[in-house]
Amino acid sequence: MTVHLEDIKKAADRLRGIAIETPIHTSAVLNERVNARVFIKPECLQHIGAFKFRGAYNRLCQMSEDQRAKGAVAFSSGNHAQGMAYAAKLLGMHATIVMPSDAPSIKKEGTQRLGASIRLYDRATESREDIAAEIAASSGATLVPAFDDVDVIAGQGTCGLEIMQQLAARDCVPDAVLSPCGGGGLLAGLSTAIKETNSVTRVYGVEPANYDDHSISKAAGLRTRISPQLSTSCDALMATQPGEITWSINSKTVDDFLVVSEDEVAHAISFAFRYLKLVVEPGGAVALAALLHNKLDIRGGSAALVLSGGNIDSETFASCLQKYPSP
Repeated sequence: MTVHLEDIKKAADRLRGIAIETPIHTSAVLNERVNARVFIKPECLQHIGAFKFRGAYNRLCQMSEDQRAKGAVAFSSGNHAQGMAYAAKLLGMHATIVMPSDAPSIKKEGTQRLGASIRLYDRATESREDIAAEIAASSGATLVPAFDDVDVIAGQGTCGLEIMQQLAARDCVPDAVLSPCGGGGLLAGLSTAIKETNSVTRVYGVEPANYDDHSISKAAGLRTRISPQLSTSCDALMATQPGEITWSINSKTVDDFLVVSEDEVAHAISFAFRYLKLVVEPGGAVALAALLHNKLDIRGGSAALVLSGGNIDSETFASCLQKYPSP
């Protein structure tokens, strides 16, 4: 199973007029800081504050009437949860979301506000996959993975399609595109859209330290599960193994993976607020952090990056601003 540009274009047709076509921003401060032309895709301005709505809607809107009547179930730390909840609401469906009890409160509250039911679980002692499977089996609801699903991947890929179309309108083909990477769904869709549009553009996935399963998998030459010893503020990127489908794509379409530290992420959040006038969550800021901290040399060239989400608790946001008041 895989995804091609034609699948992403069909997803774009389904999402037209429903998802937000987020703009492309530039920043003179950022361009000067990294000595390159940088184009920013703020998916923090998407419905529910993250790109995840794209994939969720593309998956749910293709379900039959009988499937819709039985509802959908998913497991997520928050952004897929909210994307599923809002897509289900628009389609007149019910959604049940299995969420970790330590998920950011803004994500749990957002999911409930959109009408979904939440089943909380303990990351340390319970399996979200088992819980979701039990709910699906008992209710007949359709289980929708957060990233390892071709329709979800195609929906996320519309972000990459928009990047290439928006930059083409500016007569620009970017030298590189950087995207956050957790389970790899956004990256798989985005990299497919970009490579099948222009194979010369390099694509990079960016992960937080301690949750760099894609980087480790690339070095090992095979899909690898990791056992992180430390946590991360990037709750949206806490996958411990690349998805089976996503890795089959990303291992071919992604040029390399970059890793950023917790401090570099906090600095990027503060930078985005001060200079880009955007609120970005930790997992959404990793690509910006990679450029700001010279993980990739793009001097004299051009790059696009995705700010994938903006669902950050006020306490976490305040701590980043306090730690880096002059980013």
